[in-house]
Amino acid sequence: NIAISDIDQMLLCLPAKKIQAVRDYVSYLLEREKKHKAFVKRALKAEKETGILFKTVEDAVRAVFESYRNFHFI
Repeated sequence: NIAISDIDQMLLCLPAKKIQAVRDYVSYLLEREKKHKAFVKRALKAEKETGILFKTVEDAVRAVFESYRNFHFI
């Protein structure tokens, strides 16, 4: 790939400290991309699930509080 070889040539001109900064930044970008892909996967999965319907807002709020009350902290 021409773009990658261009970047390789540019990196050769940088001092070690700057190369480390570039490495850190690329690691940061890779981590963000990994988190984004995981988010998209979860969102698409959730989109396929059927929603929970309540007759009233009060029923929905009650369900939230009951689930919280029944949640066991470890």
